[in-house]
Amino acid sequence: MKTIIKLEELGLFILGIYLFSLLNYQWWCFLALILVPDFSMLGYVFNTKIGAFLYNIFHHRGIAILLYIIGCYFKIEILQLTGIILFSHSAMDRFFGYGLKYESGFKYTHLGEIGK
Repeated sequence: MKTIIKLEELGLFILGIYLFSLLNYQWWCFLALILVPDFSMLGYVFNTKIGAFLYNIFHHRGIAILLYIIGCYFKIEILQLTGIILFSHSAMDRFFGYGLKYESGFKYTHLGEIGK
């Protein structure tokens, strides 16, 4: 089952790359921005509750899809880009086993404990 989930996440990451290719941005932008959502981990400097909240906001696919759809509807390409980056980053993270965080600590995710 774990392999199927990883393949699904890989497929979603590839979908994100495809959607990015439809925008009018250079490819280096995708590479430069793909890790930006991880800056949300800085919330853990304050405490685990703030850290988990910020991390989960920036790694929530529903929010990413909503931003992308709003960007498409209003023809705002920067919103589309933001949605695609958040979506692609979340898929990439989940492919590597990093899920949404619990308030009990960074290593506790909805996909299980990191490092086990």
